[in-house]
Amino acid sequence: MNAKATRVPDNGLPPGTVMAARGLCVSFAGRQILSGVDLDVAGNALTVIVGRSGSGKTTLLRALNRLNECHDGCRTTGRVLLSLGGRAVDVHDRDFPVTELRRRVGMVFQTPNLLPLSVAANLTMPLRHVLGMGKAEALEAAREALVAARLWDEVKDRLEAPAKTLSGGQAQRLCLARAMALEPDVLLVDEPAASLDFMAARAIEDLLSGLRERYALVVVSHGLGSAARMADHLVVMRRGQVSARFAAAELARGEALVQCMEEVF
Repeated sequence: MNAKATRVPDNGLPPGTVMAARGLCVSFAGRQILSGVDLDVAGNALTVIVGRSGSGKTTLLRALNRLNECHDGCRTTGRVLLSLGGRAVDVHDRDFPVTELRRRVGMVFQTPNLLPLSVAANLTMPLRHVLGMGKAEALEAAREALVAARLWDEVKDRLEAPAKTLSGGQAQRLCLARAMALEPDVLLVDEPAASLDFMAARAIEDLLSGLRERYALVVVSHGLGSAARMADHLVVMRRGQVSARFAAAELARGEALVQCMEEVF
């Protein structure tokens, strides 16, 4: 177990790291939520964040692509660095548009945030407006994203049906497909299986585990068992700080998992 993140060199990120937070602090209306958080996000790996309710898990996730700033009274200090073209860019840099940040660092929320449109339009509309694709190109990109989200076979005959007619698990995978369609570097996923039944939750877990081949993923999980199965790197939050870190090899040993349970529960 390592309680410290790797130091970010002045000229970039540690080898294999695609995103990093350093000294990250977030408060809302003067109430401190995160205090001096350091985090490394490895490429082609799944980083899982666990912790008690109110420990700052979701706030940390949303800080990585500046979603907290959508709320009045939010104050953020510290650095969040993203690897772009071999160099580290601070996401708070005025020259780095927040719209481009949120395309490169996609977010999937705990409750599926479907657009009030058809299944297909939930993907093609952002593809056309954000990436400037034509209709045919957007439809093909949408199909590829649905295949990657393991949803294509279930919806290919109902693409024009309202997205709200999908089941909970299907809706969550549609949101994941929409994020992937925009060609991100990092995917942030907030408790994706919290409101799903066992089978749908395991399907999401298996899907996320497979996506590490294409993306860096940061997942907030409420289930320690699921987190231990998925994680390449496990981060434990407590009272707005990182209290422990575990690598996958450590989690395979019983004593590390017991320590993690003590930290969380």
